[in-house]
Amino acid sequence: MSTANKIYQEWLANEAFDAATRNELAAIADQPSEIEDRFYTSLSFGTAGLRGVLGAGTNRMNYYTVASAADAFARYIVSEGEQACSRGIAISYDSRLFSREFAVLTARIFTAHGVAVYLSDELRPVPLLSYAIRYFKTYGGVMITASHNPAKYNGFKAYGEDGGQMPPEAADVIARNMQANRDLPALLDVHEEQLARSTSFWHDFGPELDDSYNKMLLELTVHPEAVKQQSGLKIVYTPLHGAGNKPVRRILASMGFEKVLVVPEQEQPDGNFPTVSYPNPEERDALNLAIALAAEEGADLVIATDPDADRTGLCVRDRQGNYQVLSGNQIGLLLMDYILRGKQETGRLPEKSFVVNSIVSTRLSRRVAAAYGVAAYEVLTGFKYIGEMIKHKDEFGDCHFQFGFEESFGYLAGTDVRDKDAVVASMLIAEMAANAALSGKTIYDLLQELYKRFGYAAEKTISITLEGKAGIEKIKSAMSSLRSEKTSGIADVDIKRVIDYADGTIINMADGSMEKIDFPSADVLMYDLEDIDWFCIRPSGTEPKIKIYLGVYGQDSSHCSDKLDSLEDAVREALQKYL
Repeated sequence: MSTANKIYQEWLANEAFDAATRNELAAIADQPSEIEDRFYTSLSFGTAGLRGVLGAGTNRMNYYTVASAADAFARYIVSEGEQACSRGIAISYDSRLFSREFAVLTARIFTAHGVAVYLSDELRPVPLLSYAIRYFKTYGGVMITASHNPAKYNGFKAYGEDGGQMPPEAADVIARNMQANRDLPALLDVHEEQLARSTSFWHDFGPELDDSYNKMLLELTVHPEAVKQQSGLKIVYTPLHGAGNKPVRRILASMGFEKVLVVPEQEQPDGNFPTVSYPNPEERDALNLAIALAAEEGADLVIATDPDADRTGLCVRDRQGNYQVLSGNQIGLLLMDYILRGKQETGRLPEKSFVVNSIVSTRLSRRVAAAYGVAAYEVLTGFKYIGEMIKHKDEFGDCHFQFGFEESFGYLAGTDVRDKDAVVASMLIAEMAANAALSGKTIYDLLQELYKRFGYAAEKTISITLEGKAGIEKIKSAMSSLRSEKTSGIADVDIKRVIDYADGTIINMADGSMEKIDFPSADVLMYDLEDIDWFCIRPSGTEPKIKIYLGVYGQDSSHCSDKLDSLEDAVREALQKYL
């Protein structure tokens, strides 16, 4: 009997598990591959917490895995001392299935450990959770969400006291605590919600936080006067059934926009996401209803946020009246240029300003930053690294953070939130459109001007999904094989350097020499090509995918496109033999 099947039989026979769980498991008794996938491992706790498919099993998101994570996190805070317990944690949740139930369970478990909790009185997105941690000065936080994943997923996202995702050292302690939890049903043996609420440890938060957050956002505007002159600008917005609906509409109304049209079919929270195959604002299919409404109303732009409102999608109308979905890199470059230019023109760009983006984001950001005399830093994928840069260089240093982004549609301005913030991004995108309209331009026009100033780009992210245990093993094997052959290069690709972030080395392909880099370890291989062209291969940290990132640059868009096609073909062919 396999280990997975043994654990399955233990769950099935244990009457301490609830009836629904045992019935679900009984229904798969003749499905060995399903049993293997549910029990071959346990969801592991990392710096992003947990994320997985909903269902019964150790490798699934359910009341028992959530209880184990909450208990492990609570025991970590208890170990940090009485002050950490009294500061407690902030908890919020999005519109996904079981999100509120998991949030309440988490609050019950923390209060049972004598740890204070501040629970959102309704669904609120990631940026408001991050803001709440700093506003209430809690010792950490939990966001129940699976971001932009399909409806069958949910997650337990953990945060540290700075409002950023959990630092590695703390995550390791929590992971060990979680591994020590053997009797999972016993973890649910805590006060029910009503009784837990009656303790001194339980606090709810609501409109007070919304008002403070909204006021903070208004202080981050660049050209607020443009909105007054363009208040009739038509904006279509879709929250994709998620938690962005109220905060995004609130900030746009506060700025003075009078014609914000919300996609009615996608306005209300719904964890089944009935209008989309998966609620990802970077996918045109998810924006079809919004684009149709924009065309009907003659709107200039479409803004979309994912279920936990940490990612922002954007679609803009070009000169021919067609709606173009912009990439995460294009949105990031536009916002960076808008913020830096606006602050420089009005004398509000301080010395020692800096911007940050991930290593797999566009390299045109280097040229944009240089044009304004601003330092540009590149960090590993994961917004926690951007948050750490803010903490070290701005909060505890003498530099000034202006903007940060990832190509995966995550953006941040300001320092009072330490994770991706689709609300501030929506605000600045709308304001940018209003400011452009003063000169008879659109955001699409701004993008073309940006390319003329800094060079054209052809960039692409490819995700190859490999589900289940076998898929995970293939991904690991592929990365291992690529590492063992990294000095061999790739046919038809002129590689200048290979950066292996796992062992912190750079190999110069011309002479085979090696040098070290001072970077956190990560399962990432970066390939530098001619000039600033590049590609990168890495496993996703949150999904069963291996990802390829490519970027090529030049003075002609068609030439860039041709270069990208050739590079993609070569890299796909090289990777495919390992998958």
